[in-house]
Amino acid sequence: MFKEDEFKKVEGEKKRWIEDLSKILGETPERLPRFTTISDFEIKDLYTPTDIKETDYTETSVPGVYPFTRGVHPSMYRGRFWTMRMFSGLGGPEETNKRFHYLLSQGETGLSIAFHYPTLMGYDSDSPVSRGRLEMWCRH
Repeated sequence: MFKEDEFKKVEGEKKRWIEDLSKILGETPERLPRFTTISDFEIKDLYTPTDIKETDYTETSVPGVYPFTRGVHPSMYRGRFWTMRMFSGLGGPEETNKRFHYLLSQGETGLSIAFHYPTLMGYDSDSPVSRGRLEMWCRH
């Protein structure tokens, strides 16, 4: 997709950007030493075409086809609307079930369920690490 000399140009621009960034970070440092996804994959500070230069575009570019890098539906949102969701949860089972039924009866097409924070982060609810986390999360 790109020519090798274009990759070299992009790599040079990235190098200059990193040098400039190090000067700026002295004035406004980043909030965290490391940024990650919820699965603990590191998030780079800059992505460029060099990050995907080994990717076979013909295997990853078609919407609705594995590995779904362009979405799960062939026509994406030209053929169907975005799922409308109301964030809900943090109640007992009966209250939650009642709320879900109400939301769906009002036209919601999906539900976003709020697990308590330790569960969301992959801890068992009864783990000592989880103690007090729900109360802390609910106050914010």
